[in-house]
Order: sequence, then structure tokens, then C-alpha cells
Amino acid sequence: ISVTTSSTSYNTSSDYRLKEDITEITDSVARLQALKPCNFRWKADGTRVDGFIAHEAQAVVPAAVSGTKDAVDAEGNPEYQGIDHGKLVPLLTKALQEALTRIETLEAEVAQLKQP
Repeated sequence: ISVTTSSTSYNTSSDYRLKEDITEITDSVARLQALKPCNFRWKADGTRVDGFIAHEAQAVVPAAVSGTKDAVDAEGNPEYQGIDHGKLVPLLTKALQEALTRIETLEAEVAQLKQP
């Protein structure tokens, strides 16, 4: 965590020297389409927000979700799941890149068809 007079940053280690077996993300569009964004109201204060249901997102991007669906502690109290939306960014970025490549290809094909 880095703090300055005007900002706070929550950084995750990302240096290439900490990583191995690096591969491209595959099936990003299909995985993105499997996510189920929704709008919901928080029980605690009634505010409405856009987001995800943790266990549904966990099926698509397991690293983004902590906890286990329907978990309870020894006294039977809920142990709630959490989601790190930042861990969805690589998938979103790759899916957008793939979509932009498809758009560019289609635009080029349309341009060719429009030529006399």
C-alpha cells in the first residue's frame, strides 16, 4: 500500500521476475460472456449498485473471489465471500482486444465490399 498526500494505491506484485510459465489468456470472450453482472440492493443500507454475485464470478475467474459459497463458522454464522474486481481487469482487457480485432477485420471487409 502506497500513500501520498493526494492518493492511496493498493498494488499487487507484478514484476516479470516473480513469474514463470507466462501464457496468453485464452477464451476471453467466452469467459467474459459467462460473467453475470447484475444490479442489486445491499440489505445493510438499501443502496443499489452494479456488481457480481461472488460464487457466480468464482466459476469464471476463481482468483477474483475469496471464500466458499454458503460457508458458515463453528457457531453457524455466515462467512461471506468477497470479490476483488481488479482481478477481472486482465480478462476484460483481453476480451476487449479480441473484440477490437474482430471489429477492425469486419470494417476492412465492409470497406472492400463497398469498393466499386
